Amino acid sequence: MIVYSGVKSDFMQCVLDDSIAITIEKNILEKMGKHTPKSEFKSWENSLEYMFKVLTDEEIPNDAGVAIEYNIPQTSKRIDFLISGYDEKDRPGITIVELKQWEDMNSVKGVDALVETYLGGGIRRVVHPSYQAWSYAQLIRDYNATVQDEDISISPCVCMHNYIRSENDPVDDELYRPYYEEAPVFTKGQLAYLRTFIKKTVRKGDRNKTLYRIENGRIRPSKSLQNSISSMLKGNKEFVMIDEQKVAYEEILRLSEQCLKDYKKRTIIVQGGPGTGKSVIAVNLLAELTMRDQLVQYVSKNSAPRDVYKRKLKGDFKLSSIDNLFKGSGTYTETRKNTIHTLLTDEAHRLNEKSGMFHNMGENQIKEIIHSAYCSVFFIDESQRVTMDDIGSVDEIKKWAEEEKSKVYELELQSQFRCNGSDGYISWLDNVLEIRETANYDLNGIDFDLRICDTPNEVRDIIIEKNKSGVARMLAGYCWDWNKQEANNTDYHDIVIDDFEMSWNLGSGIPFAVSDTSINEIGCIHTSQGLEFDYVGVIIGEDIRYENGHIVTDFNKRAKTDQSLKGIKGLYKTNPEEALRRADEIIKNTYRTLLTRGMKGCYVYCVDKNLAKYLRGRLLSYAKLYHDAMKE
Repeated sequence: MIVYSGVKSDFMQCVLDDSIAITIEKNILEKMGKHTPKSEFKSWENSLEYMFKVLTDEEIPNDAGVAIEYNIPQTSKRIDFLISGYDEKDRPGITIVELKQWEDMNSVKGVDALVETYLGGGIRRVVHPSYQAWSYAQLIRDYNATVQDEDISISPCVCMHNYIRSENDPVDDELYRPYYEEAPVFTKGQLAYLRTFIKKTVRKGDRNKTLYRIENGRIRPSKSLQNSISSMLKGNKEFVMIDEQKVAYEEILRLSEQCLKDYKKRTIIVQGGPGTGKSVIAVNLLAELTMRDQLVQYVSKNSAPRDVYKRKLKGDFKLSSIDNLFKGSGTYTETRKNTIHTLLTDEAHRLNEKSGMFHNMGENQIKEIIHSAYCSVFFIDESQRVTMDDIGSVDEIKKWAEEEKSKVYELELQSQFRCNGSDGYISWLDNVLEIRETANYDLNGIDFDLRICDTPNEVRDIIIEKNKSGVARMLAGYCWDWNKQEANNTDYHDIVIDDFEMSWNLGSGIPFAVSDTSINEIGCIHTSQGLEFDYVGVIIGEDIRYENGHIVTDFNKRAKTDQSLKGIKGLYKTNPEEALRRADEIIKNTYRTLLTRGMKGCYVYCVDKNLAKYLRGRLLSYAKLYHDAMKE
């Protein structure tokens, strides 16, 4: 969708008449049902008046196409300014201009493509403007069939007309070279250079034909994108499917393809516990459906698995468009119906009702995902809901599927591919944590290295040793505050227990699961859920104890910085019974999830000594030995 379109002469006259911002405001209200904030209205006036000056060049033809606020399909993102036409060899092309009001910015070391600037009343981390312009262009290249078939060139750039560039400016930091080489930045005083850049693509007018064809082009993934993900997956043994994973994969593949034959909506719910292969199936479907010309995306609320999968699949392709395949669950608040062929939602139990930083966007993430795609696939384990905001449940998915007139199919994964293939270990955990009664009273006959350690130092020593021959990580319940100011300081230790000290995972930009330095850090539920390691060491905090013969949870022992139980104290004042029930579920699910991240072994330290004694007793083969241990 294009909010405003015309030719250069139309645009120039609108600016002269002082009507361009008013026209855009009116069109946004009519086309999108949105009211424009005053700050955005003012930015249009300032930036578009500058673009008026840029286009006051006779060599840029009056009948060149101009579009403002182009809504990129399958996203809620809008491109500020586009100019279309033909180059000197009559090849069609578009120049994308990302407009910024910025006056200052700082580079950010240790992360990819992020900068700091003043936005929304404070200093915020955002992507470098060149990365933003490049990524928007890449989305169009990857998914617009007209651009691919007619070889339309897309040339992105950035115009920061208020920004005074200095020597060794952060804009030009070597960190960002891969991006500003693809999308150059033009700052205050560089108007002539921006004109020259535009004229490389637009020397002859097209009367908006190129923009029209792109706007109405069919959506499909590019061949280069297909080949890229195909080759990466073929060489990645971590994503090989076995047994019932393959069965579920083929059924989902069949149903997804059927949606594009009969144009009927389908919702597929795949239930499975930790390590049953939900994520493996999702990533393989992502590859196969992309190669079958589908527009398909992997979706998760938690960024940790997305970051890890992108890193594993990208390899050396730093600018790979594989980034466009992985999306957050709040992406679809404004997506039109059936814009996307298939959405693969992993960790669906973590979905929220509202989206955005302040949880004030959209209506319901489950509804929006189903609405946006012909085929919506939800991989879910209700026993892994770990925050007050988690709404993902089978019943909730069915409710919204019915409203969206999407037929529901249910699949179940039972075989355990984590914890040495032991379904019994998961059942034992459920029994031990009093989540549900099972027949697995002890771990007799179960081949999984589980140890209850006397000190956290003992856990750390084991994990360091195990990490030499595999991937081992320390994890902990969120019972220690995370100091944001010390997020990158390896010498600051958040977690202190007697003579044991370690930091929460640092904000290095490299995912905790794959960073070489993570062996010296401790991860929490937010950096480990949806991922797996060879071995894990888990510190169980004071939020779960063993008292009077039962497991007791205590939300008051959670860290103040933990957002998982945000709102629980208010709920406790009005409905204490419900507050305690929800807190109990979240705390138990959190530890169940942490204790099932290891494929070969798990080493545990409990702050509560009674809990440690109880767990040791439950490791014994016979009830008599267990009772004797508890009497010691």
